[in-house]
Amino acid sequence: MVRANGAVSLRELARVVQTSEVTVRRDVRALEAEGLLDRRHGGAVLPGGFTRESGFPQKSHLATAEKTAIADLAASLVEEGEAIVVGAGTTTQELARRLARVPGLTVVTNSLLVAQALAHANRVEVVMTGGTLRGSNYALVGSGAEQSLQGLRVSRAFLSGSGLTAERGLSTSNMLSASVDRALVQAAAEVVVLADHTKLGTDTMFQTVPTDVITRLVTDEPPAHDDRAATELQALADQGVQIAVAGSSGDASPAGRQSPRRDVPLPGPRRGQVPGGGPQLRSTAGVLGEQPQSERARVADMRRR
Repeated sequence: MVRANGAVSLRELARVVQTSEVTVRRDVRALEAEGLLDRRHGGAVLPGGFTRESGFPQKSHLATAEKTAIADLAASLVEEGEAIVVGAGTTTQELARRLARVPGLTVVTNSLLVAQALAHANRVEVVMTGGTLRGSNYALVGSGAEQSLQGLRVSRAFLSGSGLTAERGLSTSNMLSASVDRALVQAAAEVVVLADHTKLGTDTMFQTVPTDVITRLVTDEPPAHDDRAATELQALADQGVQIAVAGSSGDASPAGRQSPRRDVPLPGPRRGQVPGGGPQLRSTAGVLGEQPQSERARVADMRRR
């Protein structure tokens, strides 16, 4: 399966061979020891290290249910009449299919697949960058793409990538793609990263979006045993990234309804934010419905009387 698709998730492997993910993980370790594949967080890829990047056909078959749930949730963030940028990737392509229903939307993209998904949406205006076509992911890259983004300003950028860590942020294996993604980020007031759990904790060669620039991460629910993904999500939240988790295929909402989500609360202000400038956490007493000390004393005094 790895040779055919370039990459595969443990969840998908377990489903296909009808066994547990624990068994699959053990076998993947054995295959890695033989040099037949490289383990990645939540899956496995062909050997190649930081610089190897799977092509679009391989990526399109990886974590498909998770990408669908993520796209459903991400689309709910987009408002009528908004202007956004959407980067290249299989997850952003899924998002574009849902954006076709948002009236008055303007979408700037360097992805032929995103543009194709919106081509027949009569209430959505599509603006494409210039640049040189990169065939492996159907994206426009190079100086032409970057120059066409100069002077542009939109409300949000929706980006995907090859890996996401709290230490380095979003990254990709290709230098040209990373450079264009950075230009897309510069054009947006907010940055929304779309990444399924298999990318959490994975680090690749070229950084595209530092962690402190990411406004929100839309991801799927990691498997219960996946401590690494849970740890990475907490580390991202600790650095001020808003986390929105979409339901998987097993508990997705019916078509046309928003996918289940949970927002991980921010434990503190983002770097550079003035303390006290954001919403304040309620006290434990207030959350639990406990009476203030003065009120408890007054009630006790009344009972004694």
